Amino acid sequence: MAEIKSIKDRVIKALERIRPYLQSDGGDIELLEVTDDFSVKVKLTGACHGCPYSMQTLKAGVEQAIIKEVPEIKRVISA
Repeated sequence: MAEIKSIKDRVIKALERIRPYLQSDGGDIELLEVTDDFSVKVKLTGACHGCPYSMQTLKAGVEQAIIKEVPEIKRVISA
């Protein structure tokens, strides 16, 4: 469990780096969970929630940024 806690802390730091870009478009992101199989569950909020480009933002932006910072992460999914 300590490993997940450490990974979660690193994921939070990665999200803090990309959060200003989402906020500049009126959106935001919320970390819901880091699972035992190294998936990250997030919730896009504000203008990002329901945006037609939200999946592109999630995969090309958020997922890539998190995996670059935390290579143990396998995927990022929207909840």
